[in-house]
Amino acid sequence: MAPDPNRAGASSSAAPKDDAVAKKKVETEDLSDEDLALKQQLELYVERVQDPDAGLQKVALESMRQEIRTSTSSMTSVPKPLKFLRPHYGTLKAYYEIMPKSDLKKYLADILSVLALTMSAEGERESLKYRLLGSEGDIGSWGHEYVRNLAGEIAQEYAKRQTEEAPIDDLMELVQQIVAFHMKHNAEPEAVDLLMEVEDLDLLVEHVDKTNFRRTCLYLASSARYLPGPDDMLVSDIAYSIYLKFEEYPNAIQIALFLDNMQYVKQVFTSCDDVLRKKQFCYILARHGITFELDDTMVADDEDREMLQEIINNSKLSEGYLTLARDIEVMEPKSPEDIYKAHLLDGRASAGASVDSARQNLAATLVNAFVNAGFGQDKLMTVASDSSSSGSSGNWLFKNKEHGKTSAAASLGMILLWDVDSGLAQLDKYFHSNDNHVIAGALLGVGIVNCSIKNDCDPAMALLGDYTDKEDASIRIGAIMGLGIAYAGSQNEQLRCKLAPILNDTKASLDVIAFTAISLGLIYVGSCNEEVAQAIIFALMDRSESELGEPLTRLLPLGLGLLYLGKQENVEATAEVSKTFNEKIRKYCDMTLLSCAYAGTGNVLKVQNLLGHCSQHLDKGEAHQGPAVLGIAMVAMAEELGVEMAIRSLEHLLQYGEQNIRRAVPLALGLLCISNPKVNVMDTLSRLSHDTDSEVAMAAVISLGLIGAGTNNARIAGMLRNLSSYYYKDTSLLFCVRIAQGLVHLGKGLLTLNPYHSDRFLLSPTALAGLITMLHACLDMKAIVLGKYHYVLYFLVLAMQPRMLLTVDENLKPLSVPVRVGQAVDVVGQAGRPKTITGFQTHSTPVLLAAGDRAELATEKYIPLSPILEGFVILKENPDYREE
Repeated sequence: MAPDPNRAGASSSAAPKDDAVAKKKVETEDLSDEDLALKQQLELYVERVQDPDAGLQKVALESMRQEIRTSTSSMTSVPKPLKFLRPHYGTLKAYYEIMPKSDLKKYLADILSVLALTMSAEGERESLKYRLLGSEGDIGSWGHEYVRNLAGEIAQEYAKRQTEEAPIDDLMELVQQIVAFHMKHNAEPEAVDLLMEVEDLDLLVEHVDKTNFRRTCLYLASSARYLPGPDDMLVSDIAYSIYLKFEEYPNAIQIALFLDNMQYVKQVFTSCDDVLRKKQFCYILARHGITFELDDTMVADDEDREMLQEIINNSKLSEGYLTLARDIEVMEPKSPEDIYKAHLLDGRASAGASVDSARQNLAATLVNAFVNAGFGQDKLMTVASDSSSSGSSGNWLFKNKEHGKTSAAASLGMILLWDVDSGLAQLDKYFHSNDNHVIAGALLGVGIVNCSIKNDCDPAMALLGDYTDKEDASIRIGAIMGLGIAYAGSQNEQLRCKLAPILNDTKASLDVIAFTAISLGLIYVGSCNEEVAQAIIFALMDRSESELGEPLTRLLPLGLGLLYLGKQENVEATAEVSKTFNEKIRKYCDMTLLSCAYAGTGNVLKVQNLLGHCSQHLDKGEAHQGPAVLGIAMVAMAEELGVEMAIRSLEHLLQYGEQNIRRAVPLALGLLCISNPKVNVMDTLSRLSHDTDSEVAMAAVISLGLIGAGTNNARIAGMLRNLSSYYYKDTSLLFCVRIAQGLVHLGKGLLTLNPYHSDRFLLSPTALAGLITMLHACLDMKAIVLGKYHYVLYFLVLAMQPRMLLTVDENLKPLSVPVRVGQAVDVVGQAGRPKTITGFQTHSTPVLLAAGDRAELATEKYIPLSPILEGFVILKENPDYREE
């Protein structure tokens, strides 16, 4: 239809008015009858509020308030009353300004505060302004969204007032109300967030109760990982005090270990009277690998104390591990050939086998040690000598050349791992040898057998103490390294007096000094001990120019770094001193100290700093970038997110970095995914294992072993078999492939090298120290691992732990119960009671736990005494249980 010309002309003048009418018409047409009624009703209230009659005003305000409160809306839309009152927000605001002071004025302020929720401009914080002017009443009745909005505005206002140093008392009163509201309504994370913003977490302790303390603490503990210091410590402190208040002692002990606070651990022991629960604490301490002496204030009864101390000393570890092995039926000893599976390859591989038989035998020795670790029997070293080949154990030993015999004798210690009595008995025969290398190996073997086992009669000290000052360098190294492994983390004064003088002994050779520094670093790991630091610093300053170029010198700064492992800013004084060192080692020392001090903290700024050092393209011969690359992995391994990001950053370094960086990247990847074979990392390492630079290839091969350590991962095992035929002519690389094959089948797949335990919450310092030492040695493969110091690989024993769940009854005897094992799910801050594992299978204990697995009991009959089912868990009978 053609437009009417008259109409067009006429409408132009009346357009605005008509439009408004039309619009209004459309609006009213859109609204249903009840909505229209509500809209008119509210408009009437707005007019009435401005009425001079106070009585009318009051009625109008109350009705308005009623409407707003009772209107429930779907989550997506704005509640109707708020929607209809939006156009009047300005009017009401203006009227509020001219209103005389009275209770009604406060009433109006309340309503304005709610309206500001949808109306207020960004950053004006009007909702909060009117709330503070309004009546002090319960805020919860206005609904969650309102409270949440207020909390956000309080955080901004608090920050502003802090910079202006204005008083904050009125804000804190509101905070009290909001926190109480959140805690009542299962919004614990929001309450915690608000309190973090206003820096007053102590308020939490009053507001938690039996129903919500677990969720609150879970949120606190997991947010501690992402907070900058010193806030992280503060948050964990609060979680600790809440756990203590509700007598959740095992959780409290875990937080105490996370904080590395021995006073707290003692406090937990003194607060709890139940001996059974104390046994469980002792298992947790033993798994963490710290030295801890119980006294009569913690456990009054002498017999009990002796028994508990035995658990802490880990004397039952071997027994539990062998129980697991028998249950899974893997007691049968394996020979290196069972691992190599050469028959699966084409004929090529066997043809090259004659090359360098001593190197081949050394590889077989180490593989044999890793695979049969802790089983107490194998096919090379512990063969019964009453068979026709009399003393064939001696025979294998002498199939190794000079320093190879050291590793061979020490491998017996690895096979008898954790079993001190029979270990010492079987190693004894080597002490009477007239070959220094064999004696050195026996000394190291004694250290390995005692690794993470404490003993009241200190057999390691008694046996090794006299050998640290012998003439022969290899014997000294054996004894010193043995002491370092046996007493890692014990901070033993007697050993300090014994070992520290060696550092400044002018007659001692460089390798003896290097291993002494590492052993002292291990014994005093994370203790920030001044005297040891002084001794190592002087040893570093005394080195001549030529010695600073030696590969083993890199172990001296590492020994110094281990003293500050994870201790963050405590390293600063020592780092200042290191700036005065010879410029050959200055940068190297700086990187090593920085990366050790922030290891396992996830500190983003430090990762950026280390990445900065890696991005420089330097001349050849700059060694400090290696430790910087490892440092990225050490700092970022704290939580899953950091691990993913670090893996991506390392990919970039591979593309742009110089050769010395590329050599360290595989090792860093190995540390990030240790005993946790992620497919993307596996593929990267597989690619690098064929690299043209043999050092990169060697590092990649060893790292394939590390990421698959103790997992029996078939894909990695296949890759390594193919590599063994690919490199059959290259003895060095073949040696690395063999070591990696041994690592993948570590303890026949029952062990892990992961330093994290208890659901990735706690980091065992001695385990990490052992790994770092081995990785630093791998930064110079040719000189150290492929040279005569291949026994540095035994430092891995510090990180070896059974990846098991073994349930025991109240008398600590193994007890088989059904458990569900599946992928762990992160349930922090989720509503309701979400499932903590997914894709589970039900097994009966003892069971193996892979990386990222979690277990839960599948029966109501028992109650576990530890919240995290890992390692040894004591079950007590559930008194309320009724048989079906």
